[in-house]
Amino acid sequence: MTARRELFTWLAACAAGAALVLLAAGRDWFTVTYGTREVAVPAAELAPALGPAAWAALAAVVAVLATAGVWRRVVGAVMALCGAGVVAASWWGSGAGAALRISAEQAPVVVDSVPRVASAVVWPIVASAGGLLLLAGGVTALLRGGRWPGMSDRYNRRGSAPAESAPSDRALWDALDEGTDPTIDQDPRER
Repeated sequence: MTARRELFTWLAACAAGAALVLLAAGRDWFTVTYGTREVAVPAAELAPALGPAAWAALAAVVAVLATAGVWRRVVGAVMALCGAGVVAASWWGSGAGAALRISAEQAPVVVDSVPRVASAVVWPIVASAGGLLLLAGGVTALLRGGRWPGMSDRYNRRGSAPAESAPSDRALWDALDEGTDPTIDQDPRER
């Protein structure tokens, strides 16, 4: 697999991971029933870190595309931490105890009714899967990101050292002082 293809595969996997987390973060994870009253408990109250972690991971994807070298590895480490945070928040938010506590704050408890908790098991699993994709993407960027092309690679000269091929700033200013245009390729003997 070429470095460019690996980068695009990584990009698609990370974007899919963040999309899964954002999808799960916008859903109700529990429904608690008190007698005849139902209280929906959303993921935003059970695991409030999901949305910000997914958005931070998407920002890290863009940062990986824009950086190179050590900074790309640092951004990969941040993305891996976002993915680990999503997995941890999904696990902690999937407990029925937190749903009971949050629903009790939202609805007055009827003394003689026993609350029934119904869980939407799929959403914590979807969020965890997205977090695992982000974690794997961060580790991949940390380990293999140095081989991927950067945004400005197509504009860099290949084959010669920059000091040999480009005139110095002082030489450009001197050419302007002499009345010549330094951006036009001229024979150096004509100057």
